[in-house]
Amino acid sequence: MGEASTQDKSARTTAQIEADIERTRDRLASTLDELAVRVHPSTISAQVKAKAAAAVEEKTARAYVAASGVVEKVRAQFVDEKGQPRRERVVPAALVGVGLVLLVASARKRRKG
Repeated sequence: MGEASTQDKSARTTAQIEADIERTRDRLASTLDELAVRVHPSTISAQVKAKAAAAVEEKTARAYVAASGVVEKVRAQFVDEKGQPRRERVVPAALVGVGLVLLVASARKRRKG
């Protein structure tokens, strides 16, 4: 088998060898161009930016899901299963809110006066 392979190689014409060399050069040039693009600072920068954006988006999504869960838990404290407000909880919470607003307003009034 080695002998037939040697004969095939020796039977090749100069034009065939030159064509093989040209194809190899083209592949090498293409590979070098691809490597140049991969290591170019703008390519690396774009990849880093894309990874950072993806990480921020993932964290934002997780925070949104967590906040939605908290909001739903708080909502459940003030609304019954039918969606009606629970007055026994809404009224005290509203009074506390009004009291806090009045407290902040009086504190600001004292600072100015």
